[in-house]
Amino acid sequence: MILFEHVTKTYDDGRKAIDGLSFEIQKGEFFVLIGPSGCGKTTVLKTINRLIETSSGQIRIEGRPVDDYKLSELRWNIGYVLQQIALFPHMTVGENVALVPELMKKPREEIEKSVNRLLGMVGLDPDVYRDKLPSELSGGQQQRVGVVRALAADPDILLMDEPFSALDPVTREKLQNDLLELQRSIRKTIVFVTHDMREAIKLGDRVCLMNGGKIVQIGSPDEIVQHPANDFVREFLGDAAGSGTHREIASHLTAEELAEPLEPDSRITNDGAVTIGADTALGELLWHFAAEKRLLVRRGDEVIGLLDRERTLKRIAREIEEGGEA
Repeated sequence: MILFEHVTKTYDDGRKAIDGLSFEIQKGEFFVLIGPSGCGKTTVLKTINRLIETSSGQIRIEGRPVDDYKLSELRWNIGYVLQQIALFPHMTVGENVALVPELMKKPREEIEKSVNRLLGMVGLDPDVYRDKLPSELSGGQQQRVGVVRALAADPDILLMDEPFSALDPVTREKLQNDLLELQRSIRKTIVFVTHDMREAIKLGDRVCLMNGGKIVQIGSPDEIVQHPANDFVREFLGDAAGSGTHREIASHLTAEELAEPLEPDSRITNDGAVTIGADTALGELLWHFAAEKRLLVRRGDEVIGLLDRERTLKRIAREIEEGGEA
């Protein structure tokens, strides 16, 4: 779908924002670019729709070099959602969403139906919200409108540059869940930039971890957690709690707090199974998950619960987003 072939972006001062990147994003994939500030992830995103021109190498969409597209054709087929949505303040929600289809001269009746359908898909009743101004909406509602506006021209590709990072944790998690549900319905190719490993693990089909303009590792969230490529990846995973406040929250989570109770008729036994102590801290727990999909939690001689890797990682992400609330 989107193919990078030895792509480099060098600025006038000689700095390479991205350096010889070669990878492919599959059609319908939720692909997450992640890394520290300045690693090149946003530059990668902006080269796809030519907001930033490459210095060398080639980017192809459906086999065709992006340079061969007219800019209008390219960008109408690529939706773009930013951290700061910047809805037009004097236009209603409906007018904001309808803008690009109108520029494409689509039939008015078709546009109206599309606006109503898309607003409904993100939980905004068109009868309630279509005629409101952006100033009448909450931050989360404005971000939903931003997503809808990016989808209004029915693009094949959706680029999202840290779209939820400015929102409060509760709203952010709700929009993450909404986006996952929306993707199940629309199956767009989504390229999503974040600096938050929790968000990457929760959303991505595959995660591309970058540093210094280069790719460090690409893989599914499960592969990244199980088989980190080097110490940088391990440290980034270990710092998945993000801010100092989040690290404090994460440090209080133990195996016992995260464990699920064993069913009375469960066939899982402690014969040959990997067990960990009830007071095992989160950092050590993540390393156990690098090798095991499920762990038994033991207090003394008693097995008190079970940890499933996928469910536990999602719960950790959820609890941190909620500020440590269960």
